[in-house]
Amino acid sequence: MNIYNSNWLGSLLRVVSSPDSTLVDRQGLVIDETKNTIKLLEDGNEVTFGKSSIKFTIDNSDVVIDGALVGQRPENRTHRKYRMA
Repeated sequence: MNIYNSNWLGSLLRVVSSPDSTLVDRQGLVIDETKNTIKLLEDGNEVTFGKSSIKFTIDNSDVVIDGALVGQRPENRTHRKYRMA
């Protein structure tokens, strides 16, 4: 199973790119995911990011995930086939 199809709850997410420079290099534990958002626990605070505005890695993986490409419900994302670039 590849990183796109994995369940991300409980994983460490790090933002590597965003049009909003204040989001870059933020990281936290994934505590919830919806179709359009990812909620992280960052330094004891819950923070919600829009998927479409970030590119991120999961658990220090080398694979950078474009949030705009994973804009579906997590239960649908885990069964979808993704083209690897």
